[in-house]
Amino acid sequence: MKIKKTAIFTGVTAGISSMVLWIIMNFYNPYSSILEYEPLASTFFMLFLPAALATVAALTSKKFFMLITFLWSLPLSLYFLLTPGIFALFGITSFAYLISYLFMREKKRSVHTKNINAPF
Repeated sequence: MKIKKTAIFTGVTAGISSMVLWIIMNFYNPYSSILEYEPLASTFFMLFLPAALATVAALTSKKFFMLITFLWSLPLSLYFLLTPGIFALFGITSFAYLISYLFMREKKRSVHTKNINAPF
């Protein structure tokens, strides 16, 4: 039960954090222009949508969707991870998706182990 709560907390926290970072990056960043559509759209599809999916996947305990979220956000998150500034946190949130997935997987494994060792 504790592993399940940790997986949910990690996934939801990472998803919401990524959404907040995306809003800051696109609307409160002095180096970006709101009038430019392309950076807004590309970061929406590569960072915001995976964050929303991660939040839903964590709340519903769908480990496959959490893995998809990690793989989907990984390329751009790695790019931001290697840049200085607050947006390097996108890399940390992406790895938090992976950690949440691993907790979900461990939860599933521990349930199967308990059933195998249960007396008949």
